[in-house]
Amino acid sequence: MPLGASIGMQPLHAPDGFLTVPVALGMWVATIAVLVIAVRRTNRTLDERSVPLLGVMAAFIFAAQMFNFAVIGGTSGHLLGGVLAAVLLGPWAGTLVMACVVAVQALLFQDGGLLVMGANIFNMGVIGTLGGFALYRVLVSLLGSERRGRIPAAAMAAWVAVVAGAAAMAVQLAVSGFIALEVTLPVMLGVHALIGIGEAIITAAAIGFIAVTRADLFELRDAQTAA
Repeated sequence: MPLGASIGMQPLHAPDGFLTVPVALGMWVATIAVLVIAVRRTNRTLDERSVPLLGVMAAFIFAAQMFNFAVIGGTSGHLLGGVLAAVLLGPWAGTLVMACVVAVQALLFQDGGLLVMGANIFNMGVIGTLGGFALYRVLVSLLGSERRGRIPAAAMAAWVAVVAGAAAMAVQLAVSGFIALEVTLPVMLGVHALIGIGEAIITAAAIGFIAVTRADLFELRDAQTAA
């Protein structure tokens, strides 16, 4: 199961066998379509200042995901980083960073299967990044301005992104016939609502620190996003 949790026999990222082949392939198609758009949009706006930042962000998220925090009943969570990547890099570049992180975890550390990687990337890298950033934009608008609402908006968006990704995984499992939606959805949402709190706290802390030490990074993101 993606989203940094282990419930019963469900591991950190969904392994092969949890989704049927048609469902897994369908998720790959959807994921590739989004990644193609992300590559085109990122190539159009990327400059020499942004390239190192993408690598640093990918390395940071990958390293941060190694550290788990306890939730309940033996369940643990870790940083996903989708909203964090999107707020700092822009949604399209952030999506590519998350896709790379999930791919490295699967290919080098067997954390998630290859066939189901499309679903894992979609749940964490598309829903968690594109969806999370869209919500972030709405929230900062409601809060008055990005400078004023950046931290609370990022925290709320990070929490919703975790829960939304968990809901997507629950639907995929149900469509695959793995477990009924009325069984898996409450469990997934309940546990990930708690995991989302940790995600929100870490995301807010990281963005708050960067806002104090390197506020220019947000200006760079805005230039890339607007281009």
